Amino acid sequence: MVAEDAAAASPEQAEIGFEDLPDVATAVRRSIKRSYDMFVSNHEAKRPEDPSGTEMLLRMKMHDEYEHIRDVPEQATDAMALKPFLAAPAIADDTTREAKPNAITQMLTDISGSSDSAPSRGLERPIGPIVPFEAPRTKDPSTEVQIAPRVQRHEIPKPEWHAPWKLMRVLSGHEGWVRTVACDPTNEWFASSGNDRLIKIWDLASGTLKLSLTGHVSTVRGLAISDRHPYLFSCSEDCEVKCWDLEQNMVIRNYHGHLSGVYCISLHPTLNILATGGRDSAVRIWDMRTKVGIFVFGGHTNAVNDIQSQAAEPQFISGSMDRMVRLWDLAAGKCSVTLTNHKKSVRSLSIHHGEYTFVSCSSDNNKVWKCPRGSFERNITGHGAIVNASVIKDGIRGSSILIGGTDNGYLNFWDWKSGHRFQSLQAIPQPGSMSAENSIFGMTLDKSGSRLITAECDKTVKIYREDPNATPETHPLDWKDPNATPE
Repeated sequence: MVAEDAAAASPEQAEIGFEDLPDVATAVRRSIKRSYDMFVSNHEAKRPEDPSGTEMLLRMKMHDEYEHIRDVPEQATDAMALKPFLAAPAIADDTTREAKPNAITQMLTDISGSSDSAPSRGLERPIGPIVPFEAPRTKDPSTEVQIAPRVQRHEIPKPEWHAPWKLMRVLSGHEGWVRTVACDPTNEWFASSGNDRLIKIWDLASGTLKLSLTGHVSTVRGLAISDRHPYLFSCSEDCEVKCWDLEQNMVIRNYHGHLSGVYCISLHPTLNILATGGRDSAVRIWDMRTKVGIFVFGGHTNAVNDIQSQAAEPQFISGSMDRMVRLWDLAAGKCSVTLTNHKKSVRSLSIHHGEYTFVSCSSDNNKVWKCPRGSFERNITGHGAIVNASVIKDGIRGSSILIGGTDNGYLNFWDWKSGHRFQSLQAIPQPGSMSAENSIFGMTLDKSGSRLITAECDKTVKIYREDPNATPETHPLDWKDPNATPE
């Protein structure tokens, strides 16, 4: 083929020698190499400095910076001359100093005439900012008095006196860990459930077992009782959310949609909707009557441990194992605020309805937030363990109490305003249980706020109440102001 092309070439092309030309890639490569060999010696060479060009550039910058104050009054220019970068060279003769213009005028006049006289002046020393000035003297701390202003500390209010709590009753009947409790709005009975998959109804006054409901095939993790309908809602690790009719004692609705175990459930106080969250990291909003999923809120990257609801914004708040607290906007159908202040997983949330605040409980800190945007207010510390459950007892005159149940079996009681922990009560495992089975998994207050019901790891339900015989004299307040100066 190549021989045929060479034979077909014209005599003129053969005389010129086109057949000896290299291909384009080879020609470009050779050209690049020749260019590199030609300029390789100048690779590290620096550009020669041009003193006249440098001086001209500096004077152009001075003109752009100070042209607007060229014709200011003499008093202003004298005040500006006190600044080091505008100071002119010192002149010994006072009469000569008065005859000469000020530094700004002289500098700008010199700039305006520099275009004609620049070639003849050469490297003449410029006037104005180019003149070096003496560095300011450093202050000697040994000869000067230095007084640091006093830092204003955060004022911690004095806590209110609260009566200590004590164990009132122990209810046995479950065959596994008790994971959750819920109190009836009429304050006549309460429900409990756990690893034995049974939902037990107890009489609140006497503590006797009234009823046991069966239907779940795995651990029941959450209970909620409606205050407007005769309904009991339960969620379980079998991915099921069930609605129980308490008049018939049977399941009337199932809410399908969760892809894994459901860990928490909450009813809206005014709307016929409920929210659930679980191991699939989703918060699902359901229509209570039609069983239709209204929203599926995504955003959490780990299991959702707790959900709280209120009538005002934000209507649902969720805490997760991903250390985040999210506030959900039902009108917009999305997350409005994400709180990322926690360093450990958030397992419990509680709302203070009287103050429009809520608290998120974690093993690092219990953090108090202000609704509706979730602005941080303060930390409540002292537990030093994983908080599985919490509840707020509203009191009069700002004497609310935050109660937290931890994984090591302690009930911690804090004064809400000051964050002072006035009592730490350890739960005692019941006979037949191991000493390590003293964790507190769930808690709730009855509607009067006088009795605390806890779900514990030793397969029992315990009821606590305030000591009626305690007084400030028998149980004095042990508190010291951390901001007080020592005497």
